[in-house]
Amino acid sequence: MKATIDIPDDLYRRLKAKTALKGRAVRDVAIELFRNWVQESGTPAHATAESPVSWVDQLLRHAVPADLPGPTAREILAKDRSRLDRSAG
Repeated sequence: MKATIDIPDDLYRRLKAKTALKGRAVRDVAIELFRNWVQESGTPAHATAESPVSWVDQLLRHAVPADLPGPTAREILAKDRSRLDRSAG
């Protein structure tokens, strides 16, 4: 089925540029978005039931340490968590 959809010019230009960089057709991206939106479960394919904190914890468990200067992501997150804990109390 063919359908006509009005898309703001600036949005379409950005869409066209990104699909070109990814080697995909605008039509294919639109179909993917429509399929995700009408899923029976009502949740997008990329959505999870996990909380953001548990997701970050899981990510850190699987992270490979890098030999880069400065604090690690784990250290930065720990500092931010303690800062947030103090401000909440």
